[in-house]
Amino acid sequence: MMEPVSHFFYSHRLKLQFWDWGMEGKPPLVLVHGGLDHARNWDWVARDLREHFHVYALDLRGHGNSAYAPGATYSVAEHVLDLSALLDVIKESPVYLVSHSLGGSIALSYAGIYPDRVKKVISIEGMGFPPNSKWHAPPVRRLREWIEKVRSTEQREPHSYPDLNSAVARMKEANPHLRDEWARHLTLHGTNWLSDGSLIWKFDNYARLFPPFGNSLEDFQEIIGNITCPVLLFWGMLSWAPDPEKDGRTATLKNYRMVRVPDAGHWVHHDQLEFFLKEAREFLLEGL
Repeated sequence: MMEPVSHFFYSHRLKLQFWDWGMEGKPPLVLVHGGLDHARNWDWVARDLREHFHVYALDLRGHGNSAYAPGATYSVAEHVLDLSALLDVIKESPVYLVSHSLGGSIALSYAGIYPDRVKKVISIEGMGFPPNSKWHAPPVRRLREWIEKVRSTEQREPHSYPDLNSAVARMKEANPHLRDEWARHLTLHGTNWLSDGSLIWKFDNYARLFPPFGNSLEDFQEIIGNITCPVLLFWGMLSWAPDPEKDGRTATLKNYRMVRVPDAGHWVHHDQLEFFLKEAREFLLEGL
């Protein structure tokens, strides 16, 4: 199987990784993963889309092989900054963006801030927090909870797994729909071995702590209302995440289509890969 080339770039004084799947001369397409994930979760998507695009996959700060960001909050704003730095490295625009979960919020935000630099956006379950989320609670409550979680995280070590099979089992627990061989692949790329032979996840534990500010639904809707390119949204009908059309999060998007995917949870591109690729290809290649 074809393997991507590893590169590093700098953003905000951090050394961050991206993977280059090649195909020079084709339109640039960047894959943006979700929280507590890594760029190699896109491997199956990248291998397909590289027939038509020059595909890149970003490891977000604090994820995969990118540097941790001590003292940062891992906010959407910081991730958008990093994406912007990567696109300056690529030096091609407009770009196609394919994203998942947190990555969806990042990609859509970038497209709203720089609408002239984005050709099309795909977002899989990446429309920010729903209106009833605790992250839209009164600011005193949000800030107090964030402080307490940071202090708690400072007092504990990251959880380790005695062997690879144990870590794979945890991966399967997070997504029961995941194929066994894919769970092993994702775990191998998402863990580091410690000196005693146990494994820990690569992501920074502090990336679990959503910042107390910067998650405003009103701000996000204003930003995505500025998007001028076509947008394709995916939602897994078995997902724990609510339908963003039903709770109004898509209200300000001007040119979008929503695809509801049966027999798929939060990771639509893993649970129903062939379905996802068919819809994605049709959308991305139209007018190319």
